[in-house]
Amino acid sequence: QVQLVESGGGLVQAGGSLRLSCAVSKNIFLSNTRGWYRQTPGKQRELVASIHTSGRINYAESVKGRFTISRDNAKKMVYLQMNDLNPDDTGVYYCWIGVGSTSYWGQGTQVNVSS
Repeated sequence: QVQLVESGGGLVQAGGSLRLSCAVSKNIFLSNTRGWYRQTPGKQRELVASIHTSGRINYAESVKGRFTISRDNAKKMVYLQMNDLNPDDTGVYYCWIGVGSTSYWGQGTQVNVSS
């Protein structure tokens, strides 16, 4: 079983930055996709950013140019650098890994952006 633990959330003013971190409990040698989802009240959980084993990266349109996803396989970490935050970025951010038809989720970390 793979466990994911997020950290780095908090309260920030609009225009500020946060860096989310996700610690992965074990190495995953199969092809996989790692990413960050965001859950906001009244909305479906949305995929904010993802990075595939191949290196292919995708971003939601709303965060392009502001967010950067990265990984450090040696440290078993996944990161989300979030810049120029705005109140619409407020929500619970979940670290996710998809391996075939299996998904692993972290417990989530709250991000609040004040105007």
